[in-house]
Amino acid sequence: MPVVSRPLFIAVAGNIGAGKSSLTRLLGDRFTWKPFYESVDDNPYLADFYGSMPRWSFHLQIYFLANRFKTHKHIVESGSSVIQDRSIYEDAEIFARNLYEMGRMDERDYTTYVSLFHVMMEYLKPPDLMIYLKASVDTLMRQIAKRGRDFEKGIERAYLEQLNKHYEDWIRRYTIGPVLIIPSDGLDFVNNPADLEHIIGLVRSSLPQIELFPK
Repeated sequence: MPVVSRPLFIAVAGNIGAGKSSLTRLLGDRFTWKPFYESVDDNPYLADFYGSMPRWSFHLQIYFLANRFKTHKHIVESGSSVIQDRSIYEDAEIFARNLYEMGRMDERDYTTYVSLFHVMMEYLKPPDLMIYLKASVDTLMRQIAKRGRDFEKGIERAYLEQLNKHYEDWIRRYTIGPVLIIPSDGLDFVNNPADLEHIIGLVRSSLPQIELFPK
């Protein structure tokens, strides 16, 4: 098997229910990249957050930020090629910003959070490729319902719509590395091999190290 000349760091971004975890697993298997998944099942704040966003928003975002900073730092220092389910950039650019603009995180907490985020960014190397799974709210709602997580049942459609707007704004402004946007409406890359191969081809063409990857 060909050896990659240096470790690669790939991140998969996208809204709640976009299919990030599944794509992370599938691409990790195909390219032998070590997967790092978002902490969900062991998150001590997530259920409380969905029950009362204003009360728990700052706690939740700080938890995510701290865990993703540690993960990002570990990825860069690991010496292995890695694919990450959701990036640290989404925490600040999408979720914290949206909570603040919706009045579910107060200005004092948001200012503190953003200040901490910018300090962290001074120490982090950006991914070699940012993959953005772009999905409509209808697709997100359908996939969230399908996976049946109890703490996600109360997610409002308006909340997902606002997140999508922030994702579109953020990805337009993302300039610290290469970006691959994958419109995922109508794709079933988990169950349809042709859809997965389509995405594999897009990933190969987005990385200059393409000739170093196993076929």
